[in-house]
Amino acid sequence: MPDLGATTLVIIAIALMVGTVVQSVVGIGLALVSAPVITLLAPELMPGSMILLATMLPVVTLAREREDIDWRGLGWSLPARVAGTVAGVWIVASFDARQLGIGIGVVVLVAVLLTARTVVVPITRTSLSVAGAVSGITGTASSIGGPPFALLYQHRPARQIRTTMAVYFLVGAAMSVAGLAVTGEITREELVLAAWMLPALLVGFVVSGPLRRRLDPDVVRPAVLLVSGTSAVVLVVRSLIG
Repeated sequence: MPDLGATTLVIIAIALMVGTVVQSVVGIGLALVSAPVITLLAPELMPGSMILLATMLPVVTLAREREDIDWRGLGWSLPARVAGTVAGVWIVASFDARQLGIGIGVVVLVAVLLTARTVVVPITRTSLSVAGAVSGITGTASSIGGPPFALLYQHRPARQIRTTMAVYFLVGAAMSVAGLAVTGEITREELVLAAWMLPALLVGFVVSGPLRRRLDPDVVRPAVLLVSGTSAVVLVVRSLIG
């Protein structure tokens, strides 16, 4: 187990549980909530540990619901993500933990600002391909690959958002893991942390069941943006200060 201390592990576990609940309700949120926290507390374990965890949650999500998946949209976005993944692997190999911390913070802030303004982007072959490529870069370099794709689908029915995003996260994160593994950018410590944190994801997923039927996504969304934005600002400031 990485030598992080009990308090750090508990905080990371709580962030992952909250992120899991949010993603299970609105379709996105695991990395937005958790990645800044892990980067603040254990930057040496990013982005590998977060990406590994991001491959696990979609599996249980799709086990619960698989209806209304937009396979056409996935058919255009996932191939484009391959090119983005290659660029993301290069970024991880080329920059240190401090630089990645700044990058992750900026990615979260941009995602929060775009989502908060509810930018409406039409779903076309071009927009799907661009979103896939950008998501491949940010998802591999920072573990936060959902916002570019989620922006396109934010006005679709809730179930379609959750299930389509789950397939996208599963395949996209698997691409990122493969790319990082081939280049030796995933460490044993990242694997161990992901394994130890899996119960936190499962607890969050179980809790999200009744909440998903009661909570209004329009209420959850602003809270996610506030927490994510605050975490990102703290992360960028801390990384700049060194």
